[in-house]
Amino acid sequence: MSTALAIAGSGAVPVLVTAAGERAGIRFLEFFASTLRNPHTRRAYARAVTDFLAWCEAHAVPSITAVQPLHVAAWIELQTQARLAPTVKQQLAAIRHLFDWLVMGQVVPLNPAASVRGPAHSVRKGKTPVLDPAEARTLLDSIDVTTPIGLRDRALIALMVYSFGRVGAALAMKVEDVFVQNRRLWVRLREKGGKRHEMPCHHTLEEYLHAYLDGVGIAGDAKGPLFRTIGRGTQRLTRTPLPQANAYAMVRRRALAAAIGTKIGNHSFRATGITAYLKNGGTLENAAAMANHASTRTTQLYDRRRDEISLDEVERIRV
Repeated sequence: MSTALAIAGSGAVPVLVTAAGERAGIRFLEFFASTLRNPHTRRAYARAVTDFLAWCEAHAVPSITAVQPLHVAAWIELQTQARLAPTVKQQLAAIRHLFDWLVMGQVVPLNPAASVRGPAHSVRKGKTPVLDPAEARTLLDSIDVTTPIGLRDRALIALMVYSFGRVGAALAMKVEDVFVQNRRLWVRLREKGGKRHEMPCHHTLEEYLHAYLDGVGIAGDAKGPLFRTIGRGTQRLTRTPLPQANAYAMVRRRALAAAIGTKIGNHSFRATGITAYLKNGGTLENAAAMANHASTRTTQLYDRRRDEISLDEVERIRV
């Protein structure tokens, strides 16, 4: 039971769930333990559900079985006033999926969130800050690669730029996920939904990965993590995978040292690589395949070529 509680992201089953009986409590925990495999989604859903049920408790709803569409609609309206539309839509999805699960388990007869509509939201261009090719090159060249940490950081940033890989997939890689095939170095990434994705390395990425693996001496540790933390006081790599928060702090630190004003994050390199590829004559269809996107519509969110067109047009305003 303690393991299930940890998976649910909470120290205890919410009061409204407990009030519905043991069966409801077990079904509630099973929702987080069985249906949500992505840890980020699990945490976000747990936070949304916990906040909603706490609000219901504060408004005298006696049990999760007594939640009505009006309760869901009122809470969503409240969230819309304080949060961005994508966040509110995710919160509504969390509540809707939970009650779907409870309906299937015969804990509640109907899903009170099924008829509630979220805020309107349409996205045609992503908001992730991107670097132009010159800035990306400046960042990579600014890293001191005479140390293990420098070799690691350059290889990680280059991997995200040249493979279009998400930071989560990059940090989950093992040494054996860098391999030789057809006399070229390839990388193996496991993206969202457990999708396995393999692609050949750009020659620059191949150079940086070889330098990293050989320079820090981990090439023979096939089952070990590819990107690792640095031991405190030793300046040597440990066998602990680099956490995503540490990778973000590293990116911000490297950008500051390279005098890059754009407030970039881990995801910026995916958009940077895709945009650079398309600017150099690449096709949207191939970019989608390289990024392991199911649809080119998703890839278009990373295409920031129109930013340059907009800037050029703005400069036409001569007053």
